[in-house]
Amino acid sequence: MVKLLIGHKGSGKTKRMIELANETVQTARGSIVFINKNSRLIYDLDYKIRVVCMEDFPHITNEDEYIGFLFGIMSSDNDIETIFLDGIMRHRDFALEVLPSFIEKIKIISKESGIDFVLSVSAELEEMIGVDFDDMEVLN
Repeated sequence: MVKLLIGHKGSGKTKRMIELANETVQTARGSIVFINKNSRLIYDLDYKIRVVCMEDFPHITNEDEYIGFLFGIMSSDNDIETIFLDGIMRHRDFALEVLPSFIEKIKIISKESGIDFVLSVSAELEEMIGVDFDDMEVLN
C-alpha cells in the first residue's frame, strides 16, 4: 500500500510522518526504514527505526537512481515492512513532473514486495497533475 501526506512546506507533514513511524514500529514484526534529506530527525525517531540520510548519497540524482537505491535497501533486509520517504520533493531532481512516474513505480514495488510506503509530498492535491490516486491512501 502507498500512503501520501500532502501539503506545502510548514503544513506539519514531517511531524505527522515521525508520529506514524513511531506508532508503526511499536506493532511491527519487521523493519521500518525512514528516508530523509538529512540527519536532523534521527533523535525524534524510535531507535528501532533505520534512518537513511540522503545527504550521505549525493550521487543519487534522479528518479531511476532513487528507485535503484530503494531496491538496494530492500535487498539488504528482507524483513522491511514499511519505508517512509519524507520530503521526496526536496531530494535531488524531483519535480512535480516526475512525481506521477515515481509514484507508479512505488505502487508496483509495494505490490510486488508487500512493503508499505508512506511518502510526504510538498504539493497540494490539485498540483499533482497526472498522479493516479487509485490503490493509494491520502492520509490528510
